[in-house]
Amino acid sequence: MYNSDTEVLFPSRVIASLRGLRKEEWRDLVDRVADLPSNHPDHLAFVLLMVRLGGCISCNADSFRAMRGCSQCARQTVRRFRGTDRDLVDQFNEARVEIEKYIQKKS
Repeated sequence: MYNSDTEVLFPSRVIASLRGLRKEEWRDLVDRVADLPSNHPDHLAFVLLMVRLGGCISCNADSFRAMRGCSQCARQTVRRFRGTDRDLVDQFNEARVEIEKYIQKKS
């Protein structure tokens, strides 16, 4: 089955739709990264965060997640996260450090 909303990894186009799913700290993070260019370290860190949270690496075309589509999967992932918004922001910051190290290594 093919769903036009399904991509290989978390799609950037979904970021803004995640804004209202949690409290203020999460909304601030989404607002901060939603309109950044796709090569900005903060944008990349957010995508990395969502790839890890949602398990995008293990998703495939025949999986239930893929059949539902990336937008629904991402919203469900954020809603079901059991930690606090601070935990999410901390994970984002860890991803940001990894992205910066990678960029420095490649430069």
